[in-house]
Amino acid sequence: MSDNLIVKSNIKNVVGKYNVAGDFADALNSKVQKLIVEAISRAESNGRKTVMAKDL
Repeated sequence: MSDNLIVKSNIKNVVGKYNVAGDFADALNSKVQKLIVEAISRAESNGRKTVMAKDL
């Protein structure tokens, strides 16, 4: 996975008055991708092809 899942403008909306470092979105994107891969693994180990919230 190399696509950006994170929208930088949405980060700024959440943090409000705080500044956001330039590398923050990339680091957050990497963590989100890892969470997704782990969720897929859990779904597969439970014999499902549907990734659910409980897989997180």
